[in-house]
Amino acid sequence: MKAKHQRLILVVIALVALVAAGVIASWALRNQASYFYVPSQFVEDPPAPGQAIRLGGMVEANSIKTQSDGVTIDFVVGDGDARVPVRYSGIVPDLFVEGSGVVAEGKMQSDGTFVADNLLAKHDENYVPRELQDMNDQHKKAAVAETTI
Repeated sequence: MKAKHQRLILVVIALVALVAAGVIASWALRNQASYFYVPSQFVEDPPAPGQAIRLGGMVEANSIKTQSDGVTIDFVVGDGDARVPVRYSGIVPDLFVEGSGVVAEGKMQSDGTFVADNLLAKHDENYVPRELQDMNDQHKKAAVAETTI
């Protein structure tokens, strides 16, 4: 066999291997992807039970209820148009309060409840850490300067 044909066969094998690797990688990532929903999208076109998704919205007022085990909480996430009940077991973030933004990662149950595995609490642009709340502007600038030098 000529060297020209050998190179051609090697190039074809390399291309087939590259395409196969791309197909395998995209299939693996497809199974790990989690889609982001807001409550109105969630209610309009609900995901399949067991599908990993992220649900984002505002924690509705007077909706946080702690279960008797002390670790599980039930609350409602809304966006003004729709509401979704959520259940979470674990330690909640410090910024998780009624009226705040939240992103819950988890899966939909067949009974219509979203069971979250992870909660991400969001804060607004006016957030100030507790350590800086009682300081005036001059003291805040000095504290920030100490940490950046």
